[in-house]
Parts: sequence; C-alpha cells; structure tokens
Amino acid sequence: MNKIEITADGSATIYVPHLDEHYHSVKGALTESLHIFRDCAFMHYPITTTQRLRVLEIGFGTGLNAVVTAMASDDSRQAHYISLELYPVECEMIEKLNYGAIVDNDLLMSLHRAPWESTEHISPNFALEKRKCDFTKCELPKGIDVVYFDAFAPEKQPEMWSEELFTRIFEAMAPNGILTTYCAKGEIRRRLQRVGFIVERLPGPPGGKREILRATKPKEL
Repeated sequence: MNKIEITADGSATIYVPHLDEHYHSVKGALTESLHIFRDCAFMHYPITTTQRLRVLEIGFGTGLNAVVTAMASDDSRQAHYISLELYPVECEMIEKLNYGAIVDNDLLMSLHRAPWESTEHISPNFALEKRKCDFTKCELPKGIDVVYFDAFAPEKQPEMWSEELFTRIFEAMAPNGILTTYCAKGEIRRRLQRVGFIVERLPGPPGGKREILRATKPKEL
C-alpha cells in the first residue's frame, strides 16, 4: 500500500513500495516542483506578449507541479496545462498530504476534482486538461511550449525514458519549446541530444540533486 512520507523541506510525498520509489524528491517535494518545473521551465519560457503557454506534464501525480504553475499564472503568463496520468491519486490521499499548509488548498483540490478528458478553466489564466492514458502509447498534443518530464526514475520505469518517446515529444513541441527533468544521467542527456534537443545542465534544487536537465527545441530545424 502506498504511504505518505515527509521530505526534507517539510512537504509530503507518496512512497510506492512495489517500485521502491517516491512521487517527489525526498530532499524536498515542494522545493523540487518550484525549482525544476515552475522556475526552470514555465517561468523561464520567454514571452513578449500575453500568451497562453501549452504545458505538457508527464505524470499528474499529487498535482503539486500543476498547482504551483496555476499559482504562478497571471495576466501575462497564462497556461493551458495538459497532464497525462494512467493511475490518478485519490482525492482522499491528496487531502492527507496536507499541502494546504504550503499551497492554495482550494485550488489544489479543484485540480484533482476536475473531470478527466475535458478542459476545465480553473481560473481566467489557467486551464487544465487531464488525460487518463499511458504516455508510452497515447497520442501527444501538438504545439507544446513547455514539458514537465516527471516520470518515475529510469531504473524504475525504463520504458518511459526511451529515445523513441523523446522523439515523439520533440515532434509534438513548438519551436523554442523547453523540457525539464530532474534526471541528469548522461545517457538520458545523450538521448535528448540525439533526437534534436539542445541540452544544458542546470544546478539542482537547493539542498537536492546537484544537477538537472533542461532541453530546448531549436527555433530553426
């Protein structure tokens, strides 16, 4: 049975015994979401006019990445957030995580209670589209600006990190699109490069991993 554990920054995560894996970094769940996905991806994407960025998240999970992005959305940086998740977490488990102490709990629960397979306008600046599907098999949306690649680790779910799947993501992204992931393994970096991304190593979250990866699809191909 999945269990709730507290990470180093005081925020909670879910531990999955049969995979021996956590949904978030044990060094800090909230810190990871803020640094790797909100700051290094969503907030990093260059915009010059009001633009609704198309964000694709691989793994909705606890909804932490989604809620920090929704909280960061404003009149100039809006989001259409598309999340792919095969095994949704029950709302009862989310309530036990007690994220209301660190994020807008009403907003978080509205994300979890939003229906699947439809687009819900959670706020004027944030639309959510949850798709219950297997990332390795489902069709990807087109024109994606930002990708949060937050699947379980390659040694736990190697099928999620194949070069073929990175190619599909690359082809689905708009020029200048960016992808971030907590995984900085050399082989993952090389796979991203082989499919066409320009890949950079970035400092990891405070108190967490030393490095993360950010991959950018070139404007001119």
